[in-house]
Amino acid sequence: MNQLPITTSQQSQEELDQMPLTTHLITLRQHLVKIVGVLLVLFFILLPFRNHTYQLLSEPLRAQLPATSTMIATDVTATFMAPFKLNLFAALFIAMPFIIYQIWLFIKPALYLKEKKLAFPLLFGSIILFYLGVAFAYFITLPAVLHFFISVSPETVAPMTDVNSYLSFCMKLFLVFGLTFEIPIVTLVLILAGLISTQSLAEKRRFIIVGCFFVAMFVTPPDALSMVMLAIPMWLLFELGLFLGKLIEKRS
Repeated sequence: MNQLPITTSQQSQEELDQMPLTTHLITLRQHLVKIVGVLLVLFFILLPFRNHTYQLLSEPLRAQLPATSTMIATDVTATFMAPFKLNLFAALFIAMPFIIYQIWLFIKPALYLKEKKLAFPLLFGSIILFYLGVAFAYFITLPAVLHFFISVSPETVAPMTDVNSYLSFCMKLFLVFGLTFEIPIVTLVLILAGLISTQSLAEKRRFIIVGCFFVAMFVTPPDALSMVMLAIPMWLLFELGLFLGKLIEKRS
């Protein structure tokens, strides 16, 4: 009885299965070293511009503050550490495509040909959506939320925000919106993995919408405006992922 010919992808998968755990760990370490190296290079390149970067980040707040108010530092090291931390975040933000690419190179050998064709567009889309989420937070959500908080403050209270507190607030906001904009990718992955169907998601739409507002209530600042500005994009992004999932199901 003749045996069926073994394809290149099957041979690669067999070779991968036979690789010892130490080989995988060595490969992972190589990718991690490259990621850390790129982060360090970007960090030192951006270091001379750290104060300018913080000025750019604080622009939405300074635009909302009264003319007599300024930002303050309640810690002796705050004026140094806040731009320093922001510089590290900026390096991570810029290096994100390279980090995703290194992750892709690590998992690529374990994927079949069909999975490889889908994985790269999903990874590329996740990078774009993360940047869109951070941009949405900086240009739309942050100015609106700051305007709300400052406008409701008592007239006898002069708003003077600590530089470290403002940095932590912005980093949390950017991270939340960056991850939130990954909802279409997560939805597609669940559909492609067969863990859930588009029909099931459509039937649970009302519960998912309520869940979006419930999650937004806990991860955003304690005001209704920021909650709504996160929950509505979450819902729309879910609908986008559901729509793309239906298109993929029709083609398959």
